[in-house]
Amino acid sequence: MPQLTAAAALQLVLLLSAVPAQYLISRWSGSTAAQRYHATTRLLRIWKQWRASYLNGTAWVDWANQQMSYVKSLVGLEDQVAHQLPPVESMLYDNDQGFFGASKTVRSPRPPYVFLRVGEVVMDRNRHMVGVVVSWDPELRAPSEWVDMMYSSPEGIAAENTPHYKVLFSGPGPSSLLVAYLPQTQLERITGMRPDIPTLENYFTHFDGERFIMQPWLRELFPEDEVNDA
Repeated sequence: MPQLTAAAALQLVLLLSAVPAQYLISRWSGSTAAQRYHATTRLLRIWKQWRASYLNGTAWVDWANQQMSYVKSLVGLEDQVAHQLPPVESMLYDNDQGFFGASKTVRSPRPPYVFLRVGEVVMDRNRHMVGVVVSWDPELRAPSEWVDMMYSSPEGIAAENTPHYKVLFSGPGPSSLLVAYLPQTQLERITGMRPDIPTLENYFTHFDGERFIMQPWLRELFPEDEVNDA
C-alpha cells in the first residue's frame, strides 16, 4: 500500500478545498472592480481574525488558563491549606499580626457593646449562612488593603468602628471550611441549633444545647464569654 507523504497530503487538501474556495469567491466577488476589492478585503479580514484567535497558540494558552481558573473557582479554593492561599486570605486562618481576631491578647474586661460571645451560633444576615463565633475584636483589626477593599462605602466606614467576629462556616464540600471576619451588625444570634462545621473540635469541647463550650486555651483568651449577662 503506497505511503501518503506530507507533500501529497497537502496537495490533496488543496485540491479538495478548491471547489469550496471557488464557490466562496464567486459568491463574494462581483462583476465590478469595486465589488471584487471589497470581497477581497473581507476575506483578508476574516483570515486575520482566524490567525489571531483559532490559529494563535498564545490565544489558546490564555483560553486554557482562563478555563482552568474557572474550574478551580467551582471546586472551591477554601479546601486548600492555609499556606497555599493568598497572603491576606491566609491571615483569616491565623497570623502573627493580630489581624482578623488572631490576637493573643486576653479580652478582659469584656466591653458591654460586644453583644456576641465565643461559642455562640450565629447567622450571616447577608448570605443566610449559619456559623460559630471563634474569636472577636472590640473593633476592626485588619490590614489596610483589606479594609480599603471591604469598607470603601459610607456604610462600610461606619462598620469599621463596630466589634468584629471571626466566624467559621461550612464550605461547599462535606469537609471544607469557610472563615469570615464580619461586623457585629451583620450577625444574628441563633439558639438551639448545632451546625456541623469542620475543625470545631479544635476550639470547643462540646455543644450544651445552646452554644459550644470553649477549650481551656480558648477560655484563657475570652474568660468572660461563658458568663451570661445578668
